[in-house]
Amino acid sequence: MKLLMITGDRALAQGKKGPFFYMLEEFSKHWDQIDILCPKTDQKIKKIHNNVFIHCSDTSLFKQPSFILKKGIEIYKEQKFDLFTIHSYPPFYNDLGGLKLFKKTKVPYVLEVMHINGYPRASGFKEGIYKPITRIFINHFAKHAKVIRVVNKKQVPEFLIKSGLDKNKLKYIPAFYIDFNIFKPMDLEKKYDLVFSGRLVKNKGIFLLLKAVKKLNIKLAIIGSGPLEDKIKKYIKGNKNIDFIGWVDTAEDLARIYNQSKALIMCSFNEGGPRVTLEAMACKIPVITSKVGIMLDIIKDQENGLFIDWNVKDIREKIDILLNNNSLREKIAENGFKTVQQFERKKAIENYAKTYKTLLHNS
Repeated sequence: MKLLMITGDRALAQGKKGPFFYMLEEFSKHWDQIDILCPKTDQKIKKIHNNVFIHCSDTSLFKQPSFILKKGIEIYKEQKFDLFTIHSYPPFYNDLGGLKLFKKTKVPYVLEVMHINGYPRASGFKEGIYKPITRIFINHFAKHAKVIRVVNKKQVPEFLIKSGLDKNKLKYIPAFYIDFNIFKPMDLEKKYDLVFSGRLVKNKGIFLLLKAVKKLNIKLAIIGSGPLEDKIKKYIKGNKNIDFIGWVDTAEDLARIYNQSKALIMCSFNEGGPRVTLEAMACKIPVITSKVGIMLDIIKDQENGLFIDWNVKDIREKIDILLNNNSLREKIAENGFKTVQQFERKKAIENYAKTYKTLLHNS
């Protein structure tokens, strides 16, 4: 069976071994061929994992729907893919192109809604606009979908149902695949009090964190890259307590830094996950997190994690509470480790693939 995936993720084409790359390493074993359509990028890797082919647009995002339609039809004529997926998010160029492709080929598709931009909280004006736009248009793109995939049980389904989608069309399929051979407890010296890991964009709440730790005498590590990188470097210039690590090349390096930290913190305004909190929990590292995505499904405050509000005072207080209470850290770390065992990589990805194949058998 063959699969087409329509995504906005350029990392594969850029040669970055991020979460999508590692997911496909296992996921590709369940398909004869996977073709991936993504936006334009300067660096173009065309093939990974033997049977995954990457097709980058050669035009602007404004014309991405036309590229998706044209390239999708071309691939279908050559390969006759059985199913395709649409990574759905504003400004909906994936959705527009995917819907056109469906109308031309009648191949069934799955709309994958990982999170809602601007919900539960917007990080700025753009996300503030995206939330009502999603509420208005999501029904249009979901209308012909075989199912709508959601990756958490509460936050995204709640929004979609309130927006008018049929709850019976929603399918919970987790998108968090933790390799316990990599993300595991290690007996390493703690170099950092806190670690932040994530794409450096507004919705991660990174500047809330930086403001919160400004008056604390603690060591913070920042892992990640993205459009806010230069602004962050400028903000922390001269602060010897903040170590800007940047992009980490391998999952092994990431796990090592987690294990060198007393705790991980995420202040995201909206998320499907966040995945990094689960990775840290697998390393028996306690987490401090905002109330987003799958965190609402699995975290019990003070038991296997600490919840924070989106304000500097609360973030600072929760950091103080955790770092100054060894027994609380140990309890949260141990309970968090037990919680994430449900996200074992191989089984979770096998479930992902089998669920999609079952959709075809039930057509």
